[in-house]
Amino acid sequence: MPGPQENSRIYAVNDVDLYVDIKGDGEPLVLLHGGGGASQNWSLIFDAPPPGFRTIAPDLRGHGRSTNPSGAFSIRQCALDVLALLDGLDVGRFKAIGVSLGAKTLLHVATMQPARVEAMVIASATPYFPPQARSAMAQLTVESRTPQEWSQMRAWHVHGDAQIEAVWRAMHGLKDSYTDMNFTPPLLSTISARTLVVHGDRDPLYPVELGVEMYRAIPRASLWIVPGGGHGPIFGAQAAPFRSAALAFLREGG
Repeated sequence: MPGPQENSRIYAVNDVDLYVDIKGDGEPLVLLHGGGGASQNWSLIFDAPPPGFRTIAPDLRGHGRSTNPSGAFSIRQCALDVLALLDGLDVGRFKAIGVSLGAKTLLHVATMQPARVEAMVIASATPYFPPQARSAMAQLTVESRTPQEWSQMRAWHVHGDAQIEAVWRAMHGLKDSYTDMNFTPPLLSTISARTLVVHGDRDPLYPVELGVEMYRAIPRASLWIVPGGGHGPIFGAQAAPFRSAALAFLREGG
């Protein structure tokens, strides 16, 4: 595997070709995007690598420039992919930021290998899928997507419309998943990373009470409830305050 001088490459990881964008120099900072998105979404938060960090931003399986030949999808498998990628990059202990799918992936990573994650920021995560999230996923069908949504997805995903349809089917299929996201308080208590839980108080998918539940269960957690924030309250007008708060948290000692 290449060292920090490499910028972007495709790596064979498990059963997929995983694209990763690596920028900057310093301690490793893993950036995990949301469901249906891609690594390039982080340019909306960081126009350049934060000083002192080497950012490692993969396209999760089936997303962006990554592949998923089997079509099988789980958040746990995304975490296994990320860990395998970091093994190949000779990255041991690291810090991380994830939003939505990426944040849920980090919950798996931080419970699979607790000593590996030094600190993490999880925005719009959930310990399990509540009814309103399952209802939204049930309505997320290929047939219901608008021309604007197709246009946006085509800008992010390079393997054609079949890939986009597969991403939407994967997100839709999570409505029937009950074991993939099943983080009880005892399981969350095994997370040793300093953790900043970021949650919008108007999240239509994951009620703010779920953010509080994670904050209470993770031993070294801090909680930021974003007033008026919806799902993924880290973009647009919220990007600058999120960037400032997230980096300040990650740079803290002990």
